Amino acid sequence: MKTMSFSPTRLILASSSVYRKAMLQRLGLPFEAISPGIDESALPGEAPEALSQRLSLAKAQHVAAQHPGSVVIGSDQVATHDGQPIGKPGTHERAFAQLRDLSGKTVAFHSALAVTNGTRSAVADVVTHCVFRELTDEEIEHYLTVEKPFDTAGSAKAEGLGISLMQSMHSDDPTAIIGLPLIELSRMLRSFDLNPTLLAQPL
Repeated sequence: MKTMSFSPTRLILASSSVYRKAMLQRLGLPFEAISPGIDESALPGEAPEALSQRLSLAKAQHVAAQHPGSVVIGSDQVATHDGQPIGKPGTHERAFAQLRDLSGKTVAFHSALAVTNGTRSAVADVVTHCVFRELTDEEIEHYLTVEKPFDTAGSAKAEGLGISLMQSMHSDDPTAIIGLPLIELSRMLRSFDLNPTLLAQPL
């Protein structure tokens, strides 16, 4: 009978996001979630994709410094159209205006990922291109009433009803759009001698 392998390494997700926590739970690895509590302001002239990579690494490194010997995961996501950042709407009115503006357009979601053990770090950017359908005002209004995606950049939750607003989505990792690219994360963890396939516990 085979015995299950368990890693003595402490794994930490540097995030307070319930979405990222739920995504990481899919790998079946024991982990803790700790909020990094860092300043997430952009630097002057900083491109959105550069911001997301910098923040993902900063989150991981900040938590790793507080918990030596751990392997820490940091992640950050930004949405852009024509290189310009798309923020979280916050209100129904702003979400309506955002979706009306994005109707028929392509949005690039940059899902940056970083893993560090305090001495070595790896960073990646997994991009998902989402093409919005031509949306009617009636569709937008009803969607926002049902899902209320006001904390989501682009005003559409692809893991929910927001997928019905899309014409197509293109990415090397279908989990990236949720904010934690699990294919790339699994590759990174293996480089830190943590193989999710071998270390996963029953869900």
